Amino acid sequence: MIQRIQSIYLLIAGLLIFALYLFPLAHNVLLNGIPTTISVTGLYQNVNGQDVHTEVFVALTAVTGIIGLIPLIVIFLYKNRKKQVTFCYSAILVIIGYSFWMAQTVKAVTGGITIGTNNMGIGLFLSSVSILMLILAAKAIQRDEKLVRSADRLR
Repeated sequence: MIQRIQSIYLLIAGLLIFALYLFPLAHNVLLNGIPTTISVTGLYQNVNGQDVHTEVFVALTAVTGIIGLIPLIVIFLYKNRKKQVTFCYSAILVIIGYSFWMAQTVKAVTGGITIGTNNMGIGLFLSSVSILMLILAAKAIQRDEKLVRSADRLR
């Protein structure tokens, strides 16, 4: 059913992935002496006091939207709990791969510059929290399945 706790977990997981459009992966990174913010949409450099979008990450932007939709789609598979659990674990694997891709993108943009904790943005942690929400959703779905099977035994 849609009003179960796993639906809340899945909704939060999807919203956290979409929040990557709002929060930077890294900020105030000095590239060629220019303060730069790295986001999933691209690079924003501070030129004459204005943030200018200097490079666009088209593939990363598109994949972020697709991955953000996966948990929202899983909500509506409530009639088939086994498929829901399978999609949750598949989404976890996809987000792990996506997180690796994001990290490699940040590493490629910065070159050899080490990003300190003061430069890390909230976006680097959102995918980890999304994975946690998907794990909680999968566990709640499995509890529901166990409850339904026990109720079927009583009939």
